[in-house]
Amino acid sequence: MLSQIARAGAQKIVHPLGAGLARAGVSPDVVTVVGTLSVVIASFTLAARGYLIAGTIVITICALFDMLDGAIARATGRSSKWGAFLDSTMDRLADGAVFGCLAYWLATEHRFSAMAGAIAALLTGAAVSYAKARAEGLGFECNVGFAGRTERLIIVGVGAVLSVVWTPVILDVALWILVALATITIGQRAAVVYRQAADA
Repeated sequence: MLSQIARAGAQKIVHPLGAGLARAGVSPDVVTVVGTLSVVIASFTLAARGYLIAGTIVITICALFDMLDGAIARATGRSSKWGAFLDSTMDRLADGAVFGCLAYWLATEHRFSAMAGAIAALLTGAAVSYAKARAEGLGFECNVGFAGRTERLIIVGVGAVLSVVWTPVILDVALWILVALATITIGQRAAVVYRQAADA
């Protein structure tokens, strides 16, 4: 997945930064919560008002906190199930803010096809994440699919920027592509869990 490629490259920057913050005594949980609050605030103040390029930049920077908290936890040896739970929960709040605020702005612009795409992307994205979490909670491996969280944010971010600098319809296309990829990913994850359950 793109997320694995992106994470591999970003680790070169995030790892030393995380180590430095760990030495300064910064808690990974604090970084997780601050990153989520920053995404939520940026979504309501920028995305919900149609400042798509600024919103994309700020949200992308804030999303790096999703990797930074893990780097701090590893550097301090404080990786835990609680940290994983908090991280996943905060991710759902951040995603909801991004797509919910985008849908709100599109509604105010009377762009109802794109608004429906944003709502559908929010629903299918939540199902993608839930499918993995539920599968792993039942003891199955479920790390498959085209549309993980990183991929979803990249697609909507690129679509938002191109809709401003090129043509607005690009955002509509990006959102519905995202819905299609998320739907496929749900099917992939369901199939993987089904096979594992059948073999158990």
